[in-house]
Amino acid sequence: MDERNLAWLRIGRATLPESIKRVVLQHFPDPLEALSADLSVLPRQNRPRSGARLTLGGRSSERLVAQDAKWLASPGHSVIGLTDPKFPALLREISCPPVVLYCTGNESLLQGPALAIVGSRNPTPAGVETAHDFASELATIGIVVASGLALGIDSAAHRGALKVRGPTIAACATGLDIVYPRCHRDLAHQISEGGLVVSEFVLGTGVRRHHFPQRNRLISGLSLGTLIVEAAPGSGSLITAGFAADQGREVFAVPGSINSPLSRGPHQLIRDGAQLVESARQIVEHLSLSKEVQEIVKPAGKQPFWCTLALDVVDFAPTSVNQVAQRSGLTISEVCAMLIRMELAGLVRSCAGGYLRLR
Repeated sequence: MDERNLAWLRIGRATLPESIKRVVLQHFPDPLEALSADLSVLPRQNRPRSGARLTLGGRSSERLVAQDAKWLASPGHSVIGLTDPKFPALLREISCPPVVLYCTGNESLLQGPALAIVGSRNPTPAGVETAHDFASELATIGIVVASGLALGIDSAAHRGALKVRGPTIAACATGLDIVYPRCHRDLAHQISEGGLVVSEFVLGTGVRRHHFPQRNRLISGLSLGTLIVEAAPGSGSLITAGFAADQGREVFAVPGSINSPLSRGPHQLIRDGAQLVESARQIVEHLSLSKEVQEIVKPAGKQPFWCTLALDVVDFAPTSVNQVAQRSGLTISEVCAMLIRMELAGLVRSCAGGYLRLR
């Protein structure tokens, strides 16, 4: 096993406050040096109260580190420390970034452009459909959909990304050996196979109420912006939106019926300055991601496989979405996702009557 990975496991298990670990890593960025550093050299306000020489390595359980090392040896498992070059740059910018990230799946997704989608655990059918469709359209063009594996909107967002085989990240409030809620074990497994499941909590960490806000600031911290789809006032989703605003990230909200209690959260955010959005395209444009995702979907010489069915039935005269669906045999949701991707790739252009083929 790589000695630096083992060092990060030891740092993660050290029984000292995360704030002290961050200060140690500021002075000793190399995890091997951080483990053996004498903590008495730290500024007084960050120094642990102990008369004896104290090190991070001296405050970690060998038995628990050995368990972590066994977990890390399994395929698809990885660990990333705060000063590691692979640590996501956006997350490093927040005020209290995690010291260690435990990962299952494709850790390279931490480097891609991400958008958080969160909302009510008890959404309406329309809310589920909205979150699913937004996630599908964003994931289709290569934007990572980040959420919290929770019931309701979170799971709808993950499933929307998985449906189009797009990238998605699930941030957990437990150790990665524990799935919460339990009913999402299969979903967590699907995400780990095609996306990434990540946590800042050591293995064996169970469900603790105060860990969910920490998880929420991880979701927003990984993302360029946060989209709220249905949320009651005072809900965890609005906490995530608050973290996003504090972190200098964009906050988006989908409006709803004035008669629905679940619209009050998004409507309050809009009154407070959040961006009202009705389509995934508006998010892409607001974040100035059009050029970036065009590179992701740029065709290489011939039509890419994902647009052949739809492109072949779009005329050089205005063609409606319904016409494309009828001619191709695809669903409206699939057609919309493909048309957005094709428009970003410069293959079609939207117009008053639908879409025009350009090539």
